[in-house]
Amino acid sequence: MQRRMFLATLLLAVVAFGFYGWLTAAPLQLAVTAPAYTPNAANGEIIFNAGGCSSCHAVPNQPDRLKLGGGLAIPSPFGTFYAPNISPDPADGIGRWSEGDFVTAVMKGLSPEGTHYFPAFPYTSYAHARVQDVRDLFAYLKTLAPVPGRVRDHDVPFPFDIRRNIGIWKLLFMDGKPFSPDPSRSARWNRGAYLVNSFGHCAECHSPRNFLGGIVSAQRFAGGPNPEGEGWVPNITQKGLSDWSEKDIAYFLETGETPDGDSAGGSMARVIKNTSQLPADDRAAIAEFVKSLPPVEGPPRPPKKPASEG
Repeated sequence: MQRRMFLATLLLAVVAFGFYGWLTAAPLQLAVTAPAYTPNAANGEIIFNAGGCSSCHAVPNQPDRLKLGGGLAIPSPFGTFYAPNISPDPADGIGRWSEGDFVTAVMKGLSPEGTHYFPAFPYTSYAHARVQDVRDLFAYLKTLAPVPGRVRDHDVPFPFDIRRNIGIWKLLFMDGKPFSPDPSRSARWNRGAYLVNSFGHCAECHSPRNFLGGIVSAQRFAGGPNPEGEGWVPNITQKGLSDWSEKDIAYFLETGETPDGDSAGGSMARVIKNTSQLPADDRAAIAEFVKSLPPVEGPPRPPKKPASEG
């Protein structure tokens, strides 16, 4: 009897381990070499700015936003992540990556070695991008100066540091569906929807998250606690921006100035440095899409702490 129980337990353990391995396995790389395609680095620069790549990957505390040596600390409830070097440096950056390596990293969240990247890298949004745009982005990055210097390892405690578990997280929170235009909307609205939901990855910060770090889909764009720690990220649906016009939104993306004369701060100030470089038509497209978002009630903000006495 004990022997049978032991064998049954062993069999269940083997099946469970095999199921876990299947759930967490890395998918195959994307095929990006067919059909033949000549990348457009000029479009890649637009994609670079739409994605805000320099906001995270530029070397901190220096003025050159194209010095993509990484190192920015990104705090989160799961630990502190450090943005990697994505310059063309062959030793410390992505200089030895193939185009396929890059597309797979951006759209699947997989390293060239086949390991899962942590979702602090917003590939859940980039997965909705067009492959051609990702290839153009890679072509643009190769035109930039290589920056030597290896970034330190992430500071992520157990069990969040087990990368295979991210395979399960992806099954829960990453749909990977390509962007599908809405034929009932204008071309400009669709352009804005594409930029906001793919490279712009606006929902990654402007949405509340559940205890596993997944976006709460019912409150997408409705704001919430700053995933980097202190502060509150605003609601950008019409619940939060009902008083803003499309021109107000486009002007904010260009200058960082709000309709009431305030200015962007914190991580949004870094975002504005990128969106200000976009073509005016793209800022207008983003504004049209954001203005169309229906009002959604976000999570309640905690009450402000009373000022300490004396």
